Amino acid sequence: MLGTDFRTGSPVWLDLGSPDTDTAAAFYGAVFGWQFVSAGPEAGGYGMFQQDGKTVAALGPLTEQGADSAWTTYFRTDDIEATARDVVAGGGSVRVEPMSVGEGMLAQFTDPQGAQFAVWQSGRGLEKASEDNTLVWVELHVADPVAAIRFYNGLFGWRFEEMPAPGMTYRVLSVGEGDQQEGSFGGVAPLQSEGQETRWVPYFAVADADAVVEAVRGNGGQVLMPAADVPDVGRIAWLTDPAQAVFAVLKPNPRQG
Repeated sequence: MLGTDFRTGSPVWLDLGSPDTDTAAAFYGAVFGWQFVSAGPEAGGYGMFQQDGKTVAALGPLTEQGADSAWTTYFRTDDIEATARDVVAGGGSVRVEPMSVGEGMLAQFTDPQGAQFAVWQSGRGLEKASEDNTLVWVELHVADPVAAIRFYNGLFGWRFEEMPAPGMTYRVLSVGEGDQQEGSFGGVAPLQSEGQETRWVPYFAVADADAVVEAVRGNGGQVLMPAADVPDVGRIAWLTDPAQAVFAVLKPNPRQG
């Protein structure tokens, strides 16, 4: 399960690049109850989304020319320079070279099939996860899941387990040590329709997926997929914020046992 005991390859950070950070902060405040806390005047508009005083995500202005508003998932690395070399060797590209930020280092990449992601080298990260209104899952949608897993395994040593799903084979990802189920944090799904974009999508746990859908509609966002039940998983909806950044919500099924 995705948590805050970060290991190599764990999702460790999540941020939103937005063309209008004030609107984004208001939207996610209305939908999830998050509070936006600026990182200070030297941070260029970057700051933290917090819940109960704990950081659950971050927000900043778009910094790449022509970039669309999007959520970016950061995975933990213990050697950011080696990870950058491995990205290139595996057929990916470097969008932002490794650089120091505060107490850590970050770099941003594009994988060989076009999905953008990032890495963070530091012991610190998100302070809450897998609770209501926090990150619970990350999911890669890509044309060739097997090739994608091979690429990311070369970076992080991820393992995967195939799981049957309606109309496709879903692959559950886990970090490369310990119990596979306990170490699971995300999945890989094949693209399901022409024109679907290759990307990582963050899922936020919620107490009521239908209520979140209505809150999104009422605050300027859009519903890409209405709330629907997925067997053995929970109730899921796909959404966008007012700037078209894609995210999903999940009301998980109660855990058994």
